[in-house]
Amino acid sequence: MSTKEIEIKVPAVGESISEVFIGEWYVGEGKFVAADKEVVGLETDKATFGVPAPVGGVVTRILKKAGESASIGEVIGYLQPSDAPAATAAPAPSAAPVAPAPTAPAKAGGHVMPAAASEMAKNNLPAGSVSGTGPGGRVLKEDVIRTVQAGPVRVGGSRETRNVPLSPIRQTIAKRLVEAQQTAALLTTFNEVDMSAVKKLRESYKDVFEKKYGVKLGFMSFFVRAVVAGLQQFPALNAQMNGKQLTHFNYCDIGIAIGGGKGLVVPVLRNAENMSFSDIELAIVQYAVKAKNNQITLEELDGGTFTITNGGVYGSLLSTPIVNPPQSGVLGMHGIFDRPIAVNGEVVIRPMMYVALTYDHRVVDGREAVSFLKLVKDLIEDPTRLILEV
Repeated sequence: MSTKEIEIKVPAVGESISEVFIGEWYVGEGKFVAADKEVVGLETDKATFGVPAPVGGVVTRILKKAGESASIGEVIGYLQPSDAPAATAAPAPSAAPVAPAPTAPAKAGGHVMPAAASEMAKNNLPAGSVSGTGPGGRVLKEDVIRTVQAGPVRVGGSRETRNVPLSPIRQTIAKRLVEAQQTAALLTTFNEVDMSAVKKLRESYKDVFEKKYGVKLGFMSFFVRAVVAGLQQFPALNAQMNGKQLTHFNYCDIGIAIGGGKGLVVPVLRNAENMSFSDIELAIVQYAVKAKNNQITLEELDGGTFTITNGGVYGSLLSTPIVNPPQSGVLGMHGIFDRPIAVNGEVVIRPMMYVALTYDHRVVDGREAVSFLKLVKDLIEDPTRLILEV
């Protein structure tokens, strides 16, 4: 007597979420999945998450394919409970030796002789573009000359295209970026920061910090602390446009942009004004691990009064970040590169970082924005002020 099939349903993922996007079926029809192993990945406009199999069994039917949408509670597949299949025995070795496959004939564009290689370089011919007439298909100098005299070389290649549906996360990112450009009066101000003092401080205390707190001392905690000080001194950057009024926040919820398995996510450090350096570093590490495994929850992404993004981890020298509405400001960090700068009338080499502040000019005046970024610069260049809070 067969056991009744079990429904695979879309679980509730938050009060404001009524629809999800089928990201990927990790187990296809007719395949076995162990209990509590993820059988399908779902996406919302803010996060991704997996749906585990309630019991071990075989996926019998998939009702919603990757790329399709489904409502909360909707049945998207069925699972037939069963025990794990037995391992398949390896085939017995063949009694007779297998004859080797015939050697393919030499193809055009084989080994290039030195004289031919020099001639190809002189004529800017790409590798593999010349047919060889020498022994074994070797490319000779005369083959190159003949190719050049014949006219332009046309190198064929794949011209395939494929259409991939935008996930809810990408759709939301696109919508918000366009919204920010169309509704906010965005302006960006730039500055540069000498990272010498922070690097020296980290070098001096990195070992004892990691030993005590179990996490490395990174640059982000310094910038979070500096941003909090800036927001407290220039509260307009921590306010949001709300119709015909401004909403000011007496707390600093700092969103930290992190690259995840499904793209960029921005989890929030709640009440960052009360967090220590170790609190910040621990939280960022935890978020990074969860983002990599697509385990960030909607609650961890919700809200945020200001955002920090670090393109420097990908090698960016300078960029213009875009405000995440309805926020009024975003700080962009960039790569640290040794550059010559003038210090006390002398040219010296220092580790420098460009920083950029994009802000909503409807809410923030230019003087406030420039002063905010200058304060962040000053605090990073003299990090003792962050510790003494002066």
